[in-house]
Amino acid sequence: MRYMFTYDMMESIRNTNEWLGASARAMASYPMWGMVPHPMFKIMSAWGRVTERSFARMVIKPDWGVRTVVGEDGRDHLVERSVEVSRPFGDLVRFNVLGRPQKPRRVLLVAPMSGHYATLLRSTVASLLPDCEVWVTDWHNARDIPVSKGKFDIEDYTLYLMDFMRHLGPDTHVVAICQPVPLALAAAAYLAELEPDAQPRTLTLIGGPVDPDAAPTEVTDFGRRVTMGQLEHLAIQRVGAKYAGVGRLVYPGLAQLASFISMNAERHTRAFTDKVVAEAKGEASERDRHNRFYDEYLAVMDMTAEFYLSTVHRIFKNREIARNAFVVAGHRVDFSRITAIAVKTVEGSEDDISAPGQCVAALELLTGLPDSKKAQHVESGAGHYGIFAGRSWRDNIRPMVLDFIDANSGAPVQPQRSGHIRLASGGDARTGT
Repeated sequence: MRYMFTYDMMESIRNTNEWLGASARAMASYPMWGMVPHPMFKIMSAWGRVTERSFARMVIKPDWGVRTVVGEDGRDHLVERSVEVSRPFGDLVRFNVLGRPQKPRRVLLVAPMSGHYATLLRSTVASLLPDCEVWVTDWHNARDIPVSKGKFDIEDYTLYLMDFMRHLGPDTHVVAICQPVPLALAAAAYLAELEPDAQPRTLTLIGGPVDPDAAPTEVTDFGRRVTMGQLEHLAIQRVGAKYAGVGRLVYPGLAQLASFISMNAERHTRAFTDKVVAEAKGEASERDRHNRFYDEYLAVMDMTAEFYLSTVHRIFKNREIARNAFVVAGHRVDFSRITAIAVKTVEGSEDDISAPGQCVAALELLTGLPDSKKAQHVESGAGHYGIFAGRSWRDNIRPMVLDFIDANSGAPVQPQRSGHIRLASGGDARTGT
């Protein structure tokens, strides 16, 4: 299915449904229908509003919406967003709170590249800003990146993280969420070996698949059932002429969204039905709970084909991270080289995407790290999103993470520098060039 036709067909279907929703909303909203005592027109108008909004959001990157933070002086301080490191496939973005003293905690949030934008961490950023200086990895939509910019796989992702950590320096506390957990661990291990002076102080790993076989889920079962050839044939398409990345092989965001929804089809169907009924009764609002959730959930981005396929092949099927056999730019990453970075894992007991056991497996790989620098936590009753964006995060996990950061903020005892390593391509592994 590696054709532009199938990519454009999905976009055409999305566009048509958006148009149908807009047409139904406009037609059923004519004042003359107010004289007809039949609920059909209110239901049609409500269905049109919900449908138009839903399909329109699928191709729009949500806004961060983090505008002010209340400081210790009780005043609202504006939040300025700036790009500190710009790369073709992703930027390092800083959220700078204007007019307040710098906070000693410097946190790098490593956002997932798993179908949604980094704005999925909006509430996580907002909850950390009052107490921390915050940076976020803001990954770009592959459909908007010209083919001339080259490939981007999990090795490139790891080198990007190394570059971002190196830029922020050794006083950084890294918090990786979901998909990037094993790659953030690999980046930290790589820096610990090559540039110990640039390694972060702490590494908090939240709900990620370090060892996918540690606890089966629907995601891991799918990875085992499908061969790489089948996956490439079924999932990969070429970006159509509408976007700057025309011709690039991608796993389309719309295809990813279809798989997301199919995993909980009954729940999503009920949510949309309830929303239509609420709209028809005049009980809905622009920023109600449904709209806040689905404006983010439905906004999807394309992944490069090489990133998606290498993730499935190397992380899930071959378990290179779990076996301590991960290779970046021709060099095997050795997790035992982490000897000074404090590492904490956080899992949700009800996580059906990265089940308990998959993330804590990271601690078993860190044979060179003393037990005093290892910590783990399983949040009772929390699902996947709850451990970084829900009530469990706000009430329990966030304070725990801040305490972990504070307890390990002192300068660690650095291992002996091993010198830099030349890459197989002839570049320098410290710079990724």
